[in-house]
Amino acid sequence: MENIAATPKTKSETRGIVDLMAIRKDHRKEVPGLKRGDFFEIVLIQTKGGTAPRPTAEDVVRLSKVAKHHRAKGVVLAEWKKADKLAVFWLKEKNWKHVAPADIFG
Repeated sequence: MENIAATPKTKSETRGIVDLMAIRKDHRKEVPGLKRGDFFEIVLIQTKGGTAPRPTAEDVVRLSKVAKHHRAKGVVLAEWKKADKLAVFWLKEKNWKHVAPADIFG
């Protein structure tokens, strides 16, 4: 198996399109034989800081495929630039829509 963690030699980031994953219990669904809270809501998060560019069109396709594979509720881009507040975007139909952090699991 290939080692994908950062190494002192290359000082590169680990591979993979998703930086973080947020998960919480989903109390809205009730399925026979299970109880509310047995399911989860998953949100995949891509983070960018400073002058890092936004995800490319190819990255958006990859993020969408990973979200579909994991049955995630959605994909979020969190951007932070020095002297600015955190900006959060929700991926909707290949476009980033600015949202409030509360809207992610709201």
